[in-house]
This record gives sequence, structure tokens and C-alpha cells, in this order.
Amino acid sequence: MKVGRNDPCPCGSGKKYKKCCMDKENSAKNADVKEDYVKKYNIRLKEESDIEAIKVAGRLAVKTLEIVEPYVKAGVKTDDINTLVHEFTIKNGAIPAPLNYRGYPKSVCISVNEVICHGIPDSRILKEGDIVNIDVTPILNGYYADANKTFFVGPPSSDAKKIVSVARESLKAGRAMVRPGKKIGDIGWAIQTYAESHGCVPGMVFTIEPMINLGKRELHILDDGWTAVTDDGSLSAQFEQTYHVTEDGFEVLTPYDLDAPLLPQN
Repeated sequence: MKVGRNDPCPCGSGKKYKKCCMDKENSAKNADVKEDYVKKYNIRLKEESDIEAIKVAGRLAVKTLEIVEPYVKAGVKTDDINTLVHEFTIKNGAIPAPLNYRGYPKSVCISVNEVICHGIPDSRILKEGDIVNIDVTPILNGYYADANKTFFVGPPSSDAKKIVSVARESLKAGRAMVRPGKKIGDIGWAIQTYAESHGCVPGMVFTIEPMINLGKRELHILDDGWTAVTDDGSLSAQFEQTYHVTEDGFEVLTPYDLDAPLLPQN
């Protein structure tokens, strides 16, 4: 028999359940869930203090994208954008997570046109008609936040408009599935093999990062060991945000407007 909040507490204290043992029992259940997720999936559900710290890192990630956006224009080297991201991150007391991660040589991932993800900034010069994804991950006070956006360089082609719009809408569709009880596999087939067996519960924090190719799905990794590109040379776009599963849905920890107009950078 289920005990209601306003029912007499089963312990016999004479108090209402909500004023007596309800919080203790809920705390015990939450502790069991947290322990279960660590043992089964190596996932540490976050406390409120963790969420607040990730929010702070998330604001830095979004601010970094805002600072970078005006520099995503024709004639700019991707390595110059890397320098900007690196210096802004360090100036704000954070560490760029990509730098030296398993040998990755730069502080940001910059993926242009047919590059799906993990593009390494170098001497490549952006030109009119390019689409450019910039993926930033600052570590602030030990907490990671991850976000990316795809930008137009100058007036986009119809194909560029299409693929960037589809990528952003895919992120919106994915986040709509974030709520307690849903399976991670419901969010994206790409992570199904790892995570489909367990569901979303309050306290989970993860990113959603749909990568959409205009052409076929086949890809290959360049000799640098990082850069993933489409086999057919077609455009690829992506958007990413970091999410926290709440008691009744989700909270965006790297908030930026997914409904803002997609405008070219001149």
C-alpha cells in the first residue's frame, strides 16, 4: 500500500508522513540509485553543487563561442581561432580540455565543410561559402562543459543551409527525449551500443551532439588520427549542448538559442 504525503507516518510517530520519514526514505532511495549507477555504468550522478559548478563552466563555454563568432570569416586561419579560444579560456581561469588529450595538439576542434568532427586547427584559411563547426570544452575548477555550433562563412549555399538547419533541429529533437525513465538510446542511435541498457535518471549530465552528413554516412580518419571526414566529400554539420536530467525533464547547462536565425559571418 502506497503511503501518501499527508497520511499518518507508518513509523507510528503520529506525524504526517511528509513531516516525518518521507525525506529519509527518499534520501535512502537516491543513495541506492547513485551507488547502482556507479557500480553498473561508472556514471556518477551529480549533486546540486556539481550542477552549479558545471553551469559556471557552461557559461564560459557559451561565452567562448560568442567571442569566437565574429572571427569566423573569410581570410581567417583556423589556427588563429585556436589561439583566440586558448587565450580566452586561460584568461578566465580554465583549461582547454582538448589540449594534449590523448595527443590532441590544439585547444579546440574546428571542423570545416566535409570534416565531421575533431578537425585540428592549422594554416587552413576560411573562405566564402564554408561551414565551420567550433567545439569548445573548458575545464573550470575541475568541471567540464562542452558545446559547439556550426557557422556560415559568408552567404551559404542551399546545401549548406539545409545541412546546418537539419543538424540544429536534430539536437532539438534529441533533447526533447531527455527526462527520467527514458533510455539514452532514445536520444541517439550513435551511442546505443554503449548506453542503451540504462535510462536517464535525475542527476545525470551528458552532451547531445548530432553530426549530420549531407551525403552518405561513410567516413574515414585522416593520418593525424583525429580528423573524421566524409568519404564522398559532402558537407557535415553539428550542434552540441550539455544537459542535466532533472526530476521532470532537463536543464541546459550550456544555454544558447537554438531558434536564433542562422546568419552568415561577413
